[in-house]
Amino acid sequence: MEAKTKPKYGIAQNVGWMIKIAWRVRRRVLLICVITALMEILYNAAQLYIAPEILKAVETYASIEALLATILFFTAALFVTQGVKGYLDTYAMYPRIDVRSEIIGMLADKCNTTSFSNTLDADFIRLREKASSATNSNLEATEYIWQGLTNFLQHIGGFLVCLSILAGLHPALTAVVLATCLIGFLASRYANDWEFEHRKEESAYYAKKRYIRDKSQSVILAKDIRIFGLQDWLNDLLNEVHNAYLDWRLGVEKKRLAASMTEAAMTVARNGIAYLYLIHLALREGISVSSFVLYFGAVTTFSSWVMGILNDMARMHKDSLDISSVREFLEYPEPFCFEEGEPVLKRRPNEKRFSNAARPALEQSEGAFPRADVWELKLEHVSYRYPGAEKDTLHDINLVIYPGEKLAIVGLNGAGKTTLVRLLCGLFDPTEGRVLLNGADIRTFNRSDYYAQISAVFQEYSLLDVTVAENVAMTTENIDLDRVWDSLEKAGLKKTIQELPQGLDTHTGRDVFLDGVLFSGGQTQRLMLARALYKDAPLLMLDEPTAALDPIAENDIYQKYNDMTREKTSVFISHRLASTRFCDRILFLADGRIAEEGTHESLLALGGEYAKLFEVQSRYYQEGREF
Repeated sequence: MEAKTKPKYGIAQNVGWMIKIAWRVRRRVLLICVITALMEILYNAAQLYIAPEILKAVETYASIEALLATILFFTAALFVTQGVKGYLDTYAMYPRIDVRSEIIGMLADKCNTTSFSNTLDADFIRLREKASSATNSNLEATEYIWQGLTNFLQHIGGFLVCLSILAGLHPALTAVVLATCLIGFLASRYANDWEFEHRKEESAYYAKKRYIRDKSQSVILAKDIRIFGLQDWLNDLLNEVHNAYLDWRLGVEKKRLAASMTEAAMTVARNGIAYLYLIHLALREGISVSSFVLYFGAVTTFSSWVMGILNDMARMHKDSLDISSVREFLEYPEPFCFEEGEPVLKRRPNEKRFSNAARPALEQSEGAFPRADVWELKLEHVSYRYPGAEKDTLHDINLVIYPGEKLAIVGLNGAGKTTLVRLLCGLFDPTEGRVLLNGADIRTFNRSDYYAQISAVFQEYSLLDVTVAENVAMTTENIDLDRVWDSLEKAGLKKTIQELPQGLDTHTGRDVFLDGVLFSGGQTQRLMLARALYKDAPLLMLDEPTAALDPIAENDIYQKYNDMTREKTSVFISHRLASTRFCDRILFLADGRIAEEGTHESLLALGGEYAKLFEVQSRYYQEGREF
């Protein structure tokens, strides 16, 4: 069972927060709540009084005109109040959805703009799931709260109406009604609380069923399912999880049945006591039939109002917990500076900042790197350890990447190459040390402004179901088509796109558009490279950009690399050491440290780990094997 933690915000605070959003987005949500509650109070009051008033008219021998007027008045009251309430119930859904949609947009904005390190944080992920759950249907907290407020207002109003009627009876009857309502409510509350406290178990069952279903329908896994005969195995897994969920649900329903039986017993006891008391009044004190009907109706209705108030409070408490999770997610601390940070453009490179004298021996010659209006990146004693890890992935890295330099980073799997690129991109902040841009710690910059200076191709790509042009430009507005074609040509994908029936307007993927194309792994990687080139940022980060390409296609990319990186600072990660020859400098990472550094030729001459690994890789090519 999940440990109980005190929510950051209370019911009143969360209701106030929702009202502020509604006031900004759809003010009529609040008006609908008040009018609907008022109509419900008047409707129930009319129902409560209609029979006693008609009986009273009969008892007092009122004229036929007065009797018909009484009937007509209450009938009209019922008709009008029910009609207005019915209309508002139907109409209320749309502005309520608008308010929930606004919150969904706020959550999406938080997910898309939060610091990248947060996306890997377990607490952030947990809150994100809770916040998403609180907004995914009409019955969840961020929309149902308005129905809860409406119910609470009408139950309070009805309670006061009935209390004024019962004030003329013995207080003990009111106490009995309250006591039986409370016992029934507590029984129901126990069952609801048990289910709520064990909601993680139900969520886990749903998550497993959803995962198995999604994998069973996955286009990516369709080949494996057929080749390896996984159909029966997946069906058995689904049945196993479903049966376990049914067993869990049976336990919930047993508790609900016990609660319902308790509520029924309290209802019988309450009505029985009320009948006996009112019959006693009729026989001993001679109350009229109309008063008897009014009092008994008030007792019955009074109990429903009391139960309604108790249930409303319980539901509002639950909704408040969910809304509190939404607010805590939206307010989750940001380790990076954004708008409050310093603009990067104030740190334009100073031509005098970078002198050849400051460069290592391998680049002493004048013009070793082309001068360009780009940036110098520097790592000072940088270490990084992932949350929960026992040791650093990178440890005490000191590195300068000069303007216009083409730097290659190589090493075995797990050496820390991708982590190093993420640090350079500002996706992570080091756990120790500093990452500097032109001598300033990047933690002082507006991180969004810093990201604007970087084009990147990562191992995990994000291909959207939009057109090819939109995938390259990553926008739907003011797309420079000439620049798109130029980027595709440099990435070696221009001819492929030209041969498509709709060219740049061809959709990619088939999750949204059934006429979309499915690119191969290599074509997708070229498309990601074209996207990075279209952005045309001064810093270019390439993490295994040719891993899915065949040797000929890969060599084509290498031949164009100088043109791609002209007047840019570039960092290139690769497992294939032959691809590093076109770079100015190579770093060989091992065990989270820079083990070797130099040019391709100097590292081969050194005869270290780089040379040994290059020899192993080149042997496969020499023997005619695929690598």
